[in-house]
Amino acid sequence: MQIKQLLERMEYTLLCGNVETEITTLVYDSRKVEKGSVFVCISGTVRDAHDFIPDVVQKGAAVVVVEKNVEYLPGVTYIKVDNSRKALAYMSAAYFGYPAEHIKTIGITGTKGKTTTTYMVKSILDGAGIKTGLIGTIETIIGERHTPSANTTPESFLVQKYFREMVDAGLDAVVMEVSSQALMLDRVAGFVFDIGVFTNLEPDHIGENEHKDFEDYMHCKSLLFQQCRVGIFNGDSEHLEGILKGHTCKVLTFGYGSGNDLRAENVELLKDNGALGVKYHVAGMADFDVEVNVPGTFSVYNSLTAIAICEQFSVSEEKIKNTLKNVHVKGRIELVPVSPHYTIMIDYAHNAMALESLLTTLREYEPGRLVCVFGCGGNRAKSRRYEMGEVSSRLADLTVVTSDNPRNEEPMDIISDILVGVKKENGAYVTIPDRKEAIAYCMKNAQEGDIIVLAGKGHEDYQEIKGVKHHMDERELITDILREMKQK
Repeated sequence: MQIKQLLERMEYTLLCGNVETEITTLVYDSRKVEKGSVFVCISGTVRDAHDFIPDVVQKGAAVVVVEKNVEYLPGVTYIKVDNSRKALAYMSAAYFGYPAEHIKTIGITGTKGKTTTTYMVKSILDGAGIKTGLIGTIETIIGERHTPSANTTPESFLVQKYFREMVDAGLDAVVMEVSSQALMLDRVAGFVFDIGVFTNLEPDHIGENEHKDFEDYMHCKSLLFQQCRVGIFNGDSEHLEGILKGHTCKVLTFGYGSGNDLRAENVELLKDNGALGVKYHVAGMADFDVEVNVPGTFSVYNSLTAIAICEQFSVSEEKIKNTLKNVHVKGRIELVPVSPHYTIMIDYAHNAMALESLLTTLREYEPGRLVCVFGCGGNRAKSRRYEMGEVSSRLADLTVVTSDNPRNEEPMDIISDILVGVKKENGAYVTIPDRKEAIAYCMKNAQEGDIIVLAGKGHEDYQEIKGVKHHMDERELITDILREMKQK
């Protein structure tokens, strides 16, 4: 392969060398350079890869792609681009043979709902015989292979690599979470999505090394709709106009509002033998009743989103209905069957906004008591601890403060910070540092109609203490506790 083949769909300047230079691999990590590699210099927030050019040339790099002025070293081809991250995306697409042109691509962006919706879509499409891959916060799924994720949306090279593997595995579609950071950093540049989706928007990811303000956050989200063919939008969002700004796609909307193309009507909350869910009628561009075994208003929006997407694939109503009635997303309002007398669930809510949304939704089910078990991560902003403590104390009948991932901090120091927020409201609380003991306390003292929420860990199956990740899966803890209770 020659370097010019990777550059064929992008603008660049040849500084020195030859575009017919033969290359072996495309890399952006200096540690992976080998003889004949193309090395793309990314200007990161911590390290600038331009500083590593002498090292990669010594290792045998044949081509260096830069966005800054650098000193040329002999025997190497230098390519200048305006944006190295965008260049990496375009070059990665070419390197893997433009796989997005051979598979239906669905990108979902928004503050909340991305993870749940991707799994709903995958489940429905798979059930309809449309073999679908997934890229998201929890994992990447290609056939039977599950790879844990480091980021919600991986770097562009990995995105294209996964697309290639999905095409080679005979998959028909891929559904992926697209974060605002990914859009800001061009991780999904270099191809056009068949379908782009907007779920909702709330202030989040604003601060140092993220977005400078809410307007920037919204703008980055909106970029998805300048690179997709069909856009599916939450028509009830107050930020819809901002998200649509500059869009180039066909527009379809969903929501409760009468003006939406796909609407939820006659919504009913379902509560039976410890299970929670929701039922509603789908109107507009579809006409059928649906039940979802995930509770709350947000589950109506998530499932409507999935239905709107699957309508683009002409999936039958029966396939959609059957899948949504049995859908399961690990760590996202995940109900764990324990008892017909009370409900216990696991959710990833790990900040005040997510926790407030979750507890407010569960309040609508009129629980005997709403019990919230949570801790906060170490080496993170203390403000999150105060805010989560205050939210739980205000909305839950009982807050059980425990440990999450203390990392390099002492668990009791974190708990003390959480209690500052808890004591601002009037909710009852207890402190039980050991997470298993905290869960056991709730189960042993459960009352008729209780809803017990284990918040913060979600899909995680570990607890990080002093730099070491120890295996800890809340599902396994619940099973152990049940067994121990039966033995007594």
